[in-house]
Amino acid sequence: MDSLLIKGGVPLHGEVTISGSKNATLPIMAAALLTSEPCIIRRVPQLTDVRFMAQILTWLGAKVTFQGDELRIEARKIKGIGDYDLVRKMRGSICIMGPLLARLKSATVSLPGGCVIGARPINLHLKGFEALGAKIQISGGYVHARARKLVGTEIFLGGRAGSTVLGTANVMMAATLAEGITVIQSAACEPEIVDLANFLNAMGARITGAGSPTITIQGVKELHGAEHEVIPDRIETATYAIAAAATNGEITIHGSNPGHLTAVLDKLQEAGVKIERRGPDLIVRRGGRLKPVDVTTLPYAGFPTDAQAQMMALLTLAPGISIITERIFESRFMHVSELARLGADIELEGPSAIVKGGRPLSGAPVMASDLRASAALVIAGLAAKGTTRVLRVYHIDRGYENIDGKLRALGARIERVPES
Repeated sequence: MDSLLIKGGVPLHGEVTISGSKNATLPIMAAALLTSEPCIIRRVPQLTDVRFMAQILTWLGAKVTFQGDELRIEARKIKGIGDYDLVRKMRGSICIMGPLLARLKSATVSLPGGCVIGARPINLHLKGFEALGAKIQISGGYVHARARKLVGTEIFLGGRAGSTVLGTANVMMAATLAEGITVIQSAACEPEIVDLANFLNAMGARITGAGSPTITIQGVKELHGAEHEVIPDRIETATYAIAAAATNGEITIHGSNPGHLTAVLDKLQEAGVKIERRGPDLIVRRGGRLKPVDVTTLPYAGFPTDAQAQMMALLTLAPGISIITERIFESRFMHVSELARLGADIELEGPSAIVKGGRPLSGAPVMASDLRASAALVIAGLAAKGTTRVLRVYHIDRGYENIDGKLRALGARIERVPES
């Protein structure tokens, strides 16, 4: 098991290129199960979650081949069972259920695992499958879904914390091969849903409205192979932009999509960070003294929960009081105690974190609890004086491609070392 050793206090300078989106790649890989013909996916990030999904598809019977950032999937003959030992490793694996149910009319999938950031039930996924005509049973830690046929209908997928991204993806994939028209109301509007819909349409699906709260799917009899390039990872983009600001540096971010990051860029500018857009590129630099801001996480196009921890790391450096309110996941403040080990002054009050910023951070050993918390601790370590050791970085490898290499190219003093 590795850890990251960071000698902080060095401003980041240079250029970094953003990888393909993890959260778009995983459902798109699952969607390849909808056809027996080959699918080619480009700009695929080299992440442990992607490798886990490849293992799951291989277990199901698909042939999966990597060549650089290009992935070829051929699911000529597949089975409808997702094994616990594979599915438990990440929550995104539940998105195989929709394609399996659509193509085989039967799916048995283990309840998923993933980061420990609060309850993320799959009840809305199952509600959607049942509305399409599936019979659902949960026993022995597995979800069993069966359907003589799937029939389009109107489905409301709103939940306590808003729309469900994976649920929208799962039901949308199942509906592509259902009879008639399916209308998903309160659908997730995230760019990753739009990217999945574009891939499905390239396969022959008939989907309109992706990116809005109402998605309409006209079912077709079969889908065919397709080629697709994954969108850039908006959370990786946000992470590097925040890291540049935290270290008082200046970097150019290539290959992003600034339109997917409006809420994050707005808050960074409110905090005193200078941002210049040049097409798909961003130039980010500290514009002087940081200012405190209030942040509330919301479904897209609001401030993403996946950038909350990183923003908190930045705001520990801004003199004054910032308030961060988490409206998506109730247990997503596990990084607070670790940031405190570096000298941050943060108090929790219900769904909010009160950040009393402006105190200097100093290096210390810290332990990552989840993917985005890992990134926050790396950012804090880059800004802190002295040496920070981030333990359990297998979390960060789930969602950031070669993060230590990319940061070293920006001048960071960071290395991957074995945990003692």
